[in-house]
Amino acid sequence: MHLWLAFFMIACCMACSSDTTDRNQEGASAPTGEKPQALRQITFGYQPSTHQIAFMTAWDKGWWRQALEGEGIAVLNEKVFPTGAPEMQAMLTGRLDVAYVGAAPFITALGQGLDAKVVAAVQNQGSDLVLRPEYPYNDPEDLKGLTIATFPPGTIQDTLLRGWLMKNGIDPKKDVDIRGMGPGDAISAIGGRNVAAVFLPHPAPAIIETEGNGRSVVRSGQMEPGHACCVLVATGGLIREYPSLVEKIVAVHIRATRYNIAHPDEAAQIFSARTGFDVEKVKKSLRDWDGAWLTDPADIAASAVAYAKIQNELGYIDKSLTEDDIFDHAFYRAAAASAR
Repeated sequence: MHLWLAFFMIACCMACSSDTTDRNQEGASAPTGEKPQALRQITFGYQPSTHQIAFMTAWDKGWWRQALEGEGIAVLNEKVFPTGAPEMQAMLTGRLDVAYVGAAPFITALGQGLDAKVVAAVQNQGSDLVLRPEYPYNDPEDLKGLTIATFPPGTIQDTLLRGWLMKNGIDPKKDVDIRGMGPGDAISAIGGRNVAAVFLPHPAPAIIETEGNGRSVVRSGQMEPGHACCVLVATGGLIREYPSLVEKIVAVHIRATRYNIAHPDEAAQIFSARTGFDVEKVKKSLRDWDGAWLTDPADIAASAVAYAKIQNELGYIDKSLTEDDIFDHAFYRAAAASAR
C-alpha cells in the first residue's frame, strides 16, 4: 500500500472517531459579564495538503508552543481530517478551537450555525482538474457524460467545480456524474479507471501525473483567477474571550508562511515527513501548482463572498453571507503590524 494511501486512511479514521481529548472545562465560555477563566489547552484541525504546510512548519519548529505558552496554554492538540466537511463538523460540535480549512466548507458550516470567523488567509488557487490519458480535452464540453471525483459537497473543490461547470453551460447534476470522495479514494479511483477525472488540491495532481494516470487539463486559477482556498478560522469564543491568544495564533501563521515561501524545499521535507508522501513528488507539486501561500484575508474576501453566493444558489446554505459574516480582519492587521 502506498504510504499516502495509508496516511489518508488513518486521517479518515481520526476524523470519524470520537474526540478522545477531554475539553478543558476551565476554558469554557464564561457567563456574560464575567471574566473568562484561564484557557489551558487548544485544539487545531488541519488537512494533509501542501496548502496547509504553515501549520505543520509552525508545529514542527515549536513556534505554536513557544507563542501560546505565554498565554497560559499548557496542552496543544492537533487533529487531521481528510477534507473540510468532517473538519467543520468537528468545529460545529466544539471539538476544534482553530482550523486550517477551505473557505467553502467553512461557509457551509456558518450556514449551519457555526460561531467562528476567518482571521487570516492561508493560500489561494492550487487545485487541478486531472483527466485520464485516454480522454481528449479541448474545452469543458468534453466533460459531458464523464464521471468526476472531487471532495464532498460544500468543499472548495466541489463548490468551485460546480460553479465553473455552470458558467460554461454544463449542468453539474445532469451533464456529469460528480462523486464526492476523500483524496486517497479519488487518487485510487482515477488510477483504477473507476472515474474519468478528478478535481483535487495539490499534491494529488502531481502524484497522479507522476504515476501516469492522468494529466492536468484545467487549473483552478483558470476556473476562477485568484480564488480563495484555505483559510485560518478561530471560534467565536476564542475571538471574544481570548483576543490576545488569537492575535498570537495569527502572528505564528504569518511567521510560518513567510518561512515556507523563503524555504520551499524545507517545506516539502516537513510535509513529506509528516504524511509519507515522496518528497520529490511534493517538490514537483510545489513547482507545478498555480497556488500561493498568503496571509492577508483582504486578498481573498471578495472570492469567499462569491463562494457564499454560489453555495446559496446550489442550496447548500439558506442565504448568502456578507464579508462581515465571514471575516474578522482586526487580528491580521494587529499581527502584521507587529511582525514588520
